[in-house]
Amino acid sequence: MVKLVIPESVKQEVDALIEKFNKRHRCVYIPRYKKDCLYLDRDDEVAISHICRLTYTGKMNDWEFAIFKYSDEQYDDEEFFFPGSGRVDGTIEGAMLAGLEAYPF
Repeated sequence: MVKLVIPESVKQEVDALIEKFNKRHRCVYIPRYKKDCLYLDRDDEVAISHICRLTYTGKMNDWEFAIFKYSDEQYDDEEFFFPGSGRVDGTIEGAMLAGLEAYPF
């Protein structure tokens, strides 16, 4: 599979989605970008926590999801038995909703 680089225009759209979500849900997700991945961390006022990794597929509503597992400190794209897993739907908002349930603050 060819790895895509996330275009700047997509990053801007993602940043706007995250900002809107943060205001609506009173939380602070922080995006980090690396090549074809968007890492979502969350500032819970005590610490910044890793939540998940989304891999860009070329479509805004079809990101590949991997939850961060603190048990082995790795992102796991095969783990789907966690609170909030039903929220994972390929969207950034679904990933953030899943993160709020998997790692409540």
